[in-house]
Amino acid sequence: MELKLNISPCPNDTFMFDAMLNGRIDTEGLTFSAEYRDIEELNREAAAGLPDASKISCAALPSIAGAYRLSDSGAALGRGNGPLLVRRAGDDAPIRRIAVPGLRTTANGLVERLFPEIGERVPMLFSEIAAAVERGEFDAGVLIHEGRFVYSRRGLELVADLGIEWERRTGLPLPLGGIVVRRSLPDEVFRRFKRVLRRSIEYAFARPSESRDYIKAHAQELEDEVIDKHIALFVNEYSLSLGPEGRAAIEALTGTNAF
Repeated sequence: MELKLNISPCPNDTFMFDAMLNGRIDTEGLTFSAEYRDIEELNREAAAGLPDASKISCAALPSIAGAYRLSDSGAALGRGNGPLLVRRAGDDAPIRRIAVPGLRTTANGLVERLFPEIGERVPMLFSEIAAAVERGEFDAGVLIHEGRFVYSRRGLELVADLGIEWERRTGLPLPLGGIVVRRSLPDEVFRRFKRVLRRSIEYAFARPSESRDYIKAHAQELEDEVIDKHIALFVNEYSLSLGPEGRAAIEALTGTNAF
């Protein structure tokens, strides 16, 4: 059975999905037609019901929970992994207008919750935000994916780590993204998909070097050090299984039980 699968091109997704997409493990008869999308495109296509399975922002769960259910494996969830609000170094003007990587994203939801005084949030492609802030087009911007590791090269400085703020207020890890599967698919297919995805992540942990070429074929930043930092930050024990704490964190962020 072939499933239409949407994922992000960022290293944590390509690391986790490499084995199942590139013939390294038993997929139990499932095949995948994979498309690579920016996170806001992933959210938008899931809202339209287009893929069978997809990476999505956890903040988008309430709007799609009727059509999709969340996989126990594949999450980007943890501590110290939050989006970063940055501005030009030395700029102390009030922050009123910022760039965010999409209005459906967890990053935007965190700004809305943690910094309600920032009135104007403009969506743009995540990989273009740092440069736009550097050019002075915005007072600040929210960085995700690889950009959070290299912003200082552009003369930017940290205003707030949104993950740390979330943890300080809730005591919970931050749920950034997850993998959802269409509810209309048979339960048996959903169970197979979850087993295959977990097996793929376990394979990646056991043989991390095998996915490097695949990761670099899709990554924004190609330096091995940046890729390694990205994977270490976003792929962890919660990626194998959310567990009770991961589920509690998602419900705290979204107010939704999408399992």
